[in-house]
Amino acid sequence: MDIFLQQLANGLTIGSMFALVALGYTMVYGVMRLINFAHGDMVAAAAFVGLTVYTQVMGQATSLLAVVIIFLLTAVTMACIGVVLERLAYRPLRTAPRLSAVVSALGASLVIQNGIMLIWGPQMRIFPELVPQVYWDLGGVVISLIQVIILVLSLVLMVALYLFVEKTRMGAAIRASSIDQDAARLMGINVNRIIALIFIIGSSLGAVGGLFIGLYYRGITFNMGWQYGLYAFVAAIIGGIGNIPGAMIGGMLLGLFNAFIAGYVSSTWADAYTFILLIVILIIRPTGILGERVAEKV
Repeated sequence: MDIFLQQLANGLTIGSMFALVALGYTMVYGVMRLINFAHGDMVAAAAFVGLTVYTQVMGQATSLLAVVIIFLLTAVTMACIGVVLERLAYRPLRTAPRLSAVVSALGASLVIQNGIMLIWGPQMRIFPELVPQVYWDLGGVVISLIQVIILVLSLVLMVALYLFVEKTRMGAAIRASSIDQDAARLMGINVNRIIALIFIIGSSLGAVGGLFIGLYYRGITFNMGWQYGLYAFVAAIIGGIGNIPGAMIGGMLLGLFNAFIAGYVSSTWADAYTFILLIVILIIRPTGILGERVAEKV
């Protein structure tokens, strides 16, 4: 029972990070019908940007205010990069065949990955301990302070995003643009601004996810974006790509699945079982657990 509860805690922590990154995929796909393959590398870049902010800007300070500033500066930096990425790599191809945008996304992914390697080097970097090493033993289940912070902040951000999309005028514009961009334009919605906004939100959430990955695993590499981006992509598909609650649920379920496979089977086979799960989900329910709300045009 202790193993089950321990893996449950680990799985929820990992799943919350997957969910944050998956939201970037699902928001871009929901409006643009585009898989942003560069998103995983943006997450990796966020970890390195956060490391640089910590060492060069904050002078390796670890106070609560310093940590908040590191997160804010990293999120703002990645949001700006996300807007530039959309403007240069995706907007010129918006009316082109979909394959062109996919190739552009893959090219942007390689550019970002190699940019990280050129700036920070190919060797693994150790992420600083921004959070004190505090542990609680709850009946044989060890929970760390960083796990609590990751889980709580991730849930807060996911709930805030859901309320923003569902309850605000800007959120209504995002939903309208995801259903029919031409009709949204006729209603006076600036679709270009909406697309820029979803890149800002997705990149910012990915930045927080990248910092959480650095804090939790400590080791960061220039090519880790491919792995975490792939996991988040799978989570988005499992939950129903294009559906925000689906991305949240898919991320949590994938994190739990990986943790239980690692705990009861073998961590070596975790990736294989992950894609077996994806295949089963696609066979049983191709649109994912929640599926995508598709409006039928008449």
